[in-house]
Amino acid sequence: MLYSALINVMVKAARRAGRSLKRDLGEIEHLQVSLKGPANFVTKADKRAEEMLYEDLAKARPGYGFIGEEGGKREGADKTHTWIVDPLDGTTNFLHGIPQFAISIGLAREGTIIAGVIYNPANDELYIAERGKGAFLNDQRLRVAGRRQLDECVIACGLPHIGRGDHQLALKEMAVLQNKVAGFRRFGAASLDLAFVAAGRLDGYWERNLSPWDIAAGQIMVREAGGTISDIGGKDDALKTGHVVCGNEFVHGELVRILGPLDR
Repeated sequence: MLYSALINVMVKAARRAGRSLKRDLGEIEHLQVSLKGPANFVTKADKRAEEMLYEDLAKARPGYGFIGEEGGKREGADKTHTWIVDPLDGTTNFLHGIPQFAISIGLAREGTIIAGVIYNPANDELYIAERGKGAFLNDQRLRVAGRRQLDECVIACGLPHIGRGDHQLALKEMAVLQNKVAGFRRFGAASLDLAFVAAGRLDGYWERNLSPWDIAAGQIMVREAGGTISDIGGKDDALKTGHVVCGNEFVHGELVRILGPLDR
């Protein structure tokens, strides 16, 4: 399939960094691990992948800004474009040898996400989306699931862990939805949860306290697959609030209706 020059740049960068992560996954027991916070690990693999992504993206698009999970914000001469990058989404999965992790690259133009790439090197699944051009998984066009009965839907969520998030609110959210849905899933990589909604593998997803690099690429993926995504209150500011809910129009609406009032 023929992609735009922009997508080709992003895919090339993701695949090169992905090869490095895949090698490290095979030698996970040898990685030196440092603690960034309770149960939130950063590895040499993570930092190396971000530097590779920065090098490749900066070479292809000199002047674009760059926001990465590990290196923070790097200003560019071009103030209208910014890469928003998570070099290893699902770090805890990675460190345990669980093949559910991804490289996530989003590109913002004047604050609007216009392109996204999510790549899982463990199974070679490559998700791409470009504004107005659709979303794809390994060249297959994506479309969100069409279910319109919540009791037939499988919904993914985030679960706060030690030192992170509002545990009581999470329990309240789970309790209110448990008798309304067919099942819950918790996979541990936000970008892939969003990609799975775009692919119709999941009917919906919500999570709180995410960062822009967790959401950027997945946001456009869901929208280009015909889905709806917002913060949990229904506003279009998930990148700012860090709270996200998505699905097809019906599922999204139901999740906002049920979850939105819980923390007011």
